[in-house]
Amino acid sequence: MSAPQSDAAAAEHRRGLLAGWGAYGIWGLFPLYFTALEPSGAWEILAHRIVWTLVLCAAILLLRRELLGLLSLLRSRPRLALGVAIAAYVIAINWGFYVYAVSTGRTHEAALGYFLNPIVTVGMGVLILRERLRPLQWAAVAIGAAAFGYLAVSSGQIPWLSIILAFSFATYGLTKKRLGASLPALQSLSAETIALIPLATGILLWLTANGEGTFTAGAPWHPMLLVLSGVATAVPLLLFAAAARRIPLVTIGLIQFITPVAQLLVGVFLLHEVVPSTRWVGFAIVWVALVVLSADSLAAARRSRRSRRAPQPSA
Repeated sequence: MSAPQSDAAAAEHRRGLLAGWGAYGIWGLFPLYFTALEPSGAWEILAHRIVWTLVLCAAILLLRRELLGLLSLLRSRPRLALGVAIAAYVIAINWGFYVYAVSTGRTHEAALGYFLNPIVTVGMGVLILRERLRPLQWAAVAIGAAAFGYLAVSSGQIPWLSIILAFSFATYGLTKKRLGASLPALQSLSAETIALIPLATGILLWLTANGEGTFTAGAPWHPMLLVLSGVATAVPLLLFAAAARRIPLVTIGLIQFITPVAQLLVGVFLLHEVVPSTRWVGFAIVWVALVVLSADSLAAARRSRRSRRAPQPSA
């Protein structure tokens, strides 16, 4: 590789890292944003996220003259449209329970769910995709299962909120992989919010009919914050897409832990949530599993680079 090419590749890598840090950093600070949306409840916030994200994405696609093309593509490819719809409703479950966790003072449980997510994803790869795991991956899954068992026994109940968040996000990724819902980030988010508009409309109509909507409360700041939920949803996703194009998957896998770390810090130090000592032990066990999983990913990446650099035998 020539010097200019090397410099260009290094610059692309730096841009990818900055985009990745930006995406995961924004997601990690979401608890502060959702707390600022009080008195809106989880359902109302979910509905507004869907509506204003679609408004923003549709406006961008109209400016780029891509909206009609996206709608035509979804009509002509039913399997793609089905994958988008399923993925959309799975991620809506994740969004809804995440906002619920923050609004009920359980941000630390949400953080635990996102710490568990990589382990759940690996487990799904074995059970559903029939993938073969390396020894360290098996060890990480076993340690993660031990953490789940410890949390259930020590607290006297299953940590259902963390489990729902971990499984819904892992299922979201699996759905997009299995059903071929592979679109560029902006088009994918647009298509998913289109699929969710009936849900969002129904929620807002129900809230309005029961006098429980808060859109006009605390004007002008509260309505403005709800409208900005579209920007808050779209921007980190687009940053993530930019990062994924520029940096290796193993790097993405490592920096993704910025989000639950930030969530945990925000929950404990800024929102003043009390985390029981048994929950801290559970976190520690999960972190051991993540260290093992990360070590395996780094080792696999090094082996892959060595195999690509090794001279190929001549014919």
